[in-house]
Amino acid sequence: MAEDSDTLPDFARLNAGERVLVTGASGFVGGAVLRALGGRGLDLRVLARPSSPRRNFEGQDCQVVLGDMTDAGSLERAMDGVDHLFHVAADYRLWAPDPSEIIRANVAGTEAVMRAALAAGVKRIVYTSSVATLRAGDADTVVDETAPLGEGEAIGAYKQSKVAAERVVERLVAEAGLPAVIVNPSTPIGPGDVRPTPTGQMVVEAATGRIPAFVDTGLNLVHVDDVAAGHLKAHAHGRVGERYILGGQDASLREFLAEIARLTGRKAPTIALPRAPLYPLAYAAEAVARVTGKEPLLTRDALKMASHHMFFTSAKAERELGYRARPYVEALQDALAWFGDAGYLK
Repeated sequence: MAEDSDTLPDFARLNAGERVLVTGASGFVGGAVLRALGGRGLDLRVLARPSSPRRNFEGQDCQVVLGDMTDAGSLERAMDGVDHLFHVAADYRLWAPDPSEIIRANVAGTEAVMRAALAAGVKRIVYTSSVATLRAGDADTVVDETAPLGEGEAIGAYKQSKVAAERVVERLVAEAGLPAVIVNPSTPIGPGDVRPTPTGQMVVEAATGRIPAFVDTGLNLVHVDDVAAGHLKAHAHGRVGERYILGGQDASLREFLAEIARLTGRKAPTIALPRAPLYPLAYAAEAVARVTGKEPLLTRDALKMASHHMFFTSAKAERELGYRARPYVEALQDALAWFGDAGYLK
């Protein structure tokens, strides 16, 4: 059971005036975490590359340190005087012309951030992992934190990198006393998906009538603001070295697309496609992407992942952190409103 806020130990308190660093605040989840931290009298700081979009922290009362996770000098500047760290930054692409870019950013970048935090004496860390580090099941299997993937079992560069990065954090907790709690968001949707993420792109494509069919797979869907609130709950109540799934509701892809259709006044797709005939299309899409540099909508790794139903339970986070998530349809409503206002649905 989560403790009352008045009885939190000092290391778990976010006291007014304390310095809090958020990495990845230009991104979807990181931006939501920064919003959740706002209005608390904290000395907020973000680490952002010069090329990163500013939309998710424009207007926020925070200091921006320009730099990169793999640049030691900028990390040292960013960590100066930091009491608490939320390391949310990640390269969340399911495909890249050079997959090693994803692995380098997520593994080497995470290790560099954690070692810089240790050197700076940061009191408390929340590390944003992913349910991608857990073994997915079938339509009748709901997965919890006790089913970690081995590094050799993960599909694709993104999943491989997140598994390896999580192992780095666990090793530093065990060997160096890193004061980190690990959170594993499922599939967030909602406002602020600037780039957008692969799931956000799916929402945009479905809302504009460009997904006429589906494959038999499933997702666990959660409002990004609930994920952000879960980060703060993990900071306050999480056990060092433990992982906590921050999820919402399980839904088949067909149900997910049908909800988007209902909310946008479109006809829901009814054509169920087998995966095997789609692989030649995925090869072709990736070949085109290597020429254009634009991420393909269909990839071989995505088809392999779609063979599983990615259903998860947040029971541990609910029990230990006091975590709660609203129905995912509310997240979809907020996502569609934001995408519409931002001009993505034209």
